[in-house]
Amino acid sequence: MKTKLLSIAVAAGALFATAQADARTLIQNKGSDTLVNVAQAWAEAYREVNPDVAVAVSGGGSGTGIAAMINGTVDVANASRAMKEKELALAKSKGQNPIEHVVGYDALAVFLHQDNPISEMSISQLAEVYGEDGATANWGDLGAEVPGCKDQEMVVVSRQNNSGTYAYFRKAVLGKKRDFKLGTRDMHGSKDVVDLVEKTPCAIGYSGLAYATSHIKMACIKGADDKPCVAPSVATASDRSYPIARPLFMYTDGEPQGEIKKYLDWILSDVGQCIILKKGYAPARDVKCE
Repeated sequence: MKTKLLSIAVAAGALFATAQADARTLIQNKGSDTLVNVAQAWAEAYREVNPDVAVAVSGGGSGTGIAAMINGTVDVANASRAMKEKELALAKSKGQNPIEHVVGYDALAVFLHQDNPISEMSISQLAEVYGEDGATANWGDLGAEVPGCKDQEMVVVSRQNNSGTYAYFRKAVLGKKRDFKLGTRDMHGSKDVVDLVEKTPCAIGYSGLAYATSHIKMACIKGADDKPCVAPSVATASDRSYPIARPLFMYTDGEPQGEIKKYLDWILSDVGQCIILKKGYAPARDVKCE
């Protein structure tokens, strides 16, 4: 009899726990690998703010998040580039109405091996390194000799084409009509870019500033050949003086309502914006953090 009562109590407890879990609101959040670390930090911190809301975060790239928004399978899509006109049109044809929210800013850094003697580069030089039919294929073309780099041939590291970082770099550096050269090493995530450049003396790569480490070098970038270079930083991303600074977005289907609105309002609050600042990005507005 005691065993039977115990079994009933355990079953009742399990049903109660399941009912509690089912009562929680689940917000699906997917997209940009640039934003995935801060999105996870927001989700974890928000658990303390509202235990009745769970935020499920996954990466996969801006294109993945935008595709999920178009198909109506995500509540919030993260993107490190703005949606294209054709994407917006496709979303609306499927009954979705993507609304853009700027949640921060990022400096897209150009990474070099720490032994590389180059300290600054211009946008036009980067275009010749990365662009199709580019004239720059080895470090000697830039007047440099990189220790440990056999034949001085550049290892050009990029991102996969579903990445918002890839799309933004192409637009900002190569222009709308020029494509990337063949033979670039296309990495799945920003951390993969940094890891490869750190271990490869011949390499050059680009990625979000937040992924920089003390074991890698960041080039100071000139917007024009006759202009002074600007170093990537939170401050230069905030004031957009850095030539490859960009906004970071979250998209919702229509104006956010209910728990999704509360979550986005919290992200844009002082607490949420101090979290993005702590993660190495510039906040969407001026904010004072402890």
